[in-house]
Amino acid sequence: MSTHSTSGSTTLDEVTGEPLGGANASTVPAAEHEGSGPLPPRRRRAGSVPRTRLTVALLGLVLPVLLLLVWHLLSTNGFYSPVQLPQPSAVLGAGWELLRSGDLWVHVGISTQRVVVGFMLGSALGLAVGALVGLSPWARILAGPTVGALRAVPSLAWVPLLLLWIGIGENSKVTLVAIGAFFPVYTTVSAALQHVDGQIVEAARSFGIRGVRLFTTVQLPAVLPAVISGLRLALAQAWLFLVAAELLGSSMGLGFLLTDSQNNGRTDRLLLAIVLLAVLGKLTDALIGVFERWTQHRWGSAPAT
Repeated sequence: MSTHSTSGSTTLDEVTGEPLGGANASTVPAAEHEGSGPLPPRRRRAGSVPRTRLTVALLGLVLPVLLLLVWHLLSTNGFYSPVQLPQPSAVLGAGWELLRSGDLWVHVGISTQRVVVGFMLGSALGLAVGALVGLSPWARILAGPTVGALRAVPSLAWVPLLLLWIGIGENSKVTLVAIGAFFPVYTTVSAALQHVDGQIVEAARSFGIRGVRLFTTVQLPAVLPAVISGLRLALAQAWLFLVAAELLGSSMGLGFLLTDSQNNGRTDRLLLAIVLLAVLGKLTDALIGVFERWTQHRWGSAPAT
């Protein structure tokens, strides 16, 4: 049996005196709940990803610091000889030596210049050819297999041919970097444009938007996440192809510093060149991140994954 309270909204059991349906089934009058004040702020769930930029940046430094500690331990406990693995302080000393002589800025500057110029040329050409292949079935049938085959050619295979055709100079090195940047952009753009929603394209055409304007205002913004991903891959490839270009026929650059240090037994300078390549690669990738945020603000596209 049960009894109903006349003063409240809770139904009590006649025997136990508890609310029907268990203790958790009791209800609170709406007026009483509204007068109880604002609800406490929701706590962040355990294991959730931090959002602040400072926290993310500090957490990103954890692994480099651990690697630096491991490097220091392996180089000081006798596991490796100083020739095999110099201490981090020795690498810093080698960097200071090159900085005082002025050679460090020369190597960094010329390598960065080659990457920037080659990346811009290769990515622009990859965007144009990728758009042509992605939008034109005839271009996809005629050019797709050939470009796909050339994409599988290793970077070092291009070096002797470019030296023979163009010669030892800046043009051959920039061309090799452009080849490395071309294929990632071409692949991502051509594949993404084939999957653009046809209804969006037809709607734009019904408003008289066609040709280049259709590509720049509708189709390209629709595939911007894929384009950003392609640019990131292209930038990484550009640095890889740069080292391949500077290993042969070069007297300046970080690739030359690698080869020269190996020939002279300067492992400290060799490790310095590797660290500089990693830092420069990360800095240039951060510039792609700035461009990505600008495109999101301009066209409201989703972030690239």
